[in-house]
Amino acid sequence: MTDRLKGCTVVFEKDIRDDDAAEILSAIKMVKGVLSVTPDLLVPDDWGCEERARIRLGREILELIYPQKG
Repeated sequence: MTDRLKGCTVVFEKDIRDDDAAEILSAIKMVKGVLSVTPDLLVPDDWGCEERARIRLGREILELIYPQKG
């Protein structure tokens, strides 16, 4: 028995302008079986979460390179 999908999420490798994404969204809508495509707008909270993750990752990398002695 195979699983069924109700949808999927597409994530861009970097944030892009909504007018630049219009062609991509139109192309996805043309795929057979696609009912709707809804863009997710970038909000300030997204930036904050990304910065916190970047800082945390940076600290973990530094800890690997320069471990605390003691």
